[in-house]
Order: sequence, then structure tokens, then C-alpha cells
Amino acid sequence: MTAATPISVFIIAHNEEDRIGRAIRSVESFADEVIVVDSGSTDGTVRVAESLGARVLVNPWPGYGPQKRFAEDLCRNDWLFNLDADEAATPALAAEIKALAASVALESAPFWRVRIRDVFAHESEPAPWAYGYNQIRLYDRSKGRFSDSPVHDTVRPPEGARIAQLKAAMAHRSIRSVAFHVEKMNRYSTMQADDMAARGRRIARWRLLTEFPFTFLKAYVVRRYAFYGWWGLVISTNFAYTRFLRLAKAYEAELLAQSQTRGTPQ
Repeated sequence: MTAATPISVFIIAHNEEDRIGRAIRSVESFADEVIVVDSGSTDGTVRVAESLGARVLVNPWPGYGPQKRFAEDLCRNDWLFNLDADEAATPALAAEIKALAASVALESAPFWRVRIRDVFAHESEPAPWAYGYNQIRLYDRSKGRFSDSPVHDTVRPPEGARIAQLKAAMAHRSIRSVAFHVEKMNRYSTMQADDMAARGRRIARWRLLTEFPFTFLKAYVVRRYAFYGWWGLVISTNFAYTRFLRLAKAYEAELLAQSQTRGTPQ
């Protein structure tokens, strides 16, 4: 009988008292250890995580990629599973990973993608039409790790690496409420604009006109938010506004830089 490959699970968190318990409990069946890196929560996040057996360390916020790389270094195993505090492995996904770890099939690929599907506050599970994205979350860190981008936190496999697909999905509860979503839009769009500036990216002015309507249609039609009825209208509008804010802030930064170059009084 093949011994199960030990898998470390790591989570980065900040003020996630209401969600981190679900995340940790969802991986208990296959996790050899759970590492939580907290960036200075002022609620009960640390208490809840420790009460469920997680090892918690505090690290001041350096950005998404660097924080996940910090968490990777804390894990005692090479095989890692990453989930965010607002995510949870579905029972089907947990069972699939547990079975995979107990077989030689896990070693058939060093990277495994999982479909991450939206679940809103009024839902208990993803809708059949729920939008999702596919990311590498189960992987061998000796073969590849998270990027160090402060905004884009994705695992970077080497060129030509084999990437397999997990069949079951992960639930993503990213929006606690509309008020929470507005705060998140403002915070995240600032980080995106700062990242664009750091990389020397300039926006095409015409995008200030087209970004909102085209992104709204993308959300409403391509992401299938239309199937949510009136709620789909709300989240499509918020999604489009987030993308517009990113460009608006980037453009504002360009104008400020130009005015300083010209010596215009502030």
C-alpha cells in the first residue's frame, strides 16, 4: 500500500474571523498541517485559526505574492495546497485530493489546477452557472512557486512543466456584502494602479470611455451573471466599476506626475 504523500496547506489572512474557520475545516481530511500567515488582524482571526489546530504566524503585509512566498517557506512539506481565507474546498475536492495523495497519481504532475467558483453570501454552494477561474493550487514547491508580484499571486511553473486538472471545484466567497465589495474595489484598484505605474504601463485614453461598458458586458454575458437576475446586475456593475477605477487612478497618477514635471503648484 502506498503511503500518503503529506500535504501542507497554507492560508494568508487579515480580519477573516467569519470565514477562516470554514476554510480550515474544509481541508482537515487531507492536510498534514495548516499554516496561517496573518498580516495583523484586529479581530478574532488568529484565535479561530489556532483553535482549529493551525500554526499561525504574523507577518506585516508585503503584497499578495511575497506573502504567499513567505507562507510557502514555513511549510514542512514540498507538496502544498493553497487556499485563501475566503475559499473552501468542497467535500468532493477534499475527497479527491485525499485519494490523490494516497496514490502514485499525485506524482504524475508537479502542478494541479482547480476550478474556483463564486459563491455569494445568500448562497450555500456554487450555482450551476457560477463563474469560475482555473488556477494551480496543488503543487510541488521544489518544481515551482508563487510569483513575487504584490498584486498577481499565481504559481509560476517552469516552461514545459506538466499541469494536471482536479475534477472537483473550490468555493469562493469573496463578497461578504455590497459595502464590503465597495471597500475592496477601492483598495484593490489602488494596488493595481500602483503596480501599473511600477511597471511603466501607460493607459490608452480611449479606454476611459470603453472600459466600463465592455467590462459590464463581459461580466453580465461571458461570466453569466445575467442568470442571477437583479443580483447579476449589481455584481456586473461593481465589477465594471472596479476595472474603471484602476484606469482612473492610473490616469490620475500620470497627470500628477506631469504637473510636477512642469512645476505646477499643487
